[in-house]
Amino acid sequence: MLQPGDEAPDFQLSDAQGNTVRISDWRGRKVLVYFYPKADTPGCTRQACTVRDAQAELAAAGIMAVGISPDKPKALTAFGAKYGLGFPLLSDPDRTAAKAFGAYGEKRMYGKVSEGIIRSALLLDEEGRVMAAWYGVKPEDTAALALAAVNKENR
Repeated sequence: MLQPGDEAPDFQLSDAQGNTVRISDWRGRKVLVYFYPKADTPGCTRQACTVRDAQAELAAAGIMAVGISPDKPKALTAFGAKYGLGFPLLSDPDRTAAKAFGAYGEKRMYGKVSEGIIRSALLLDEEGRVMAAWYGVKPEDTAALALAAVNKENR
């Protein structure tokens, strides 16, 4: 798991339109990168819609949001359109980025242990360093935690 001050791993993933994106493309901006298990499931929808609803506040704080899941670009396109998300969704089918960010591993659900995407959110600074990281984040807390971290930094 990444810690504040760590350099965020660069990655190359496809966005919902099939374009290749690298995290380094967004250097110079604060980026909220969040990992979620599967598009259009209840928790993931709640998380995405919470980020969508906070877009104005995030932008005012200088933060852009990016959601990453193992879903294929076609599923991401449908998910983004269905909920009018308006921010990039990236496809990580091999879970390469999730593993590099510490968002993949053992998790427990209803007493059962399995491996998979750990719902996580990381706030990166303009140089691509981790400002804050939340592993096992509640879907509805993703945007609020990022905003609180930036507000704390600006005090």
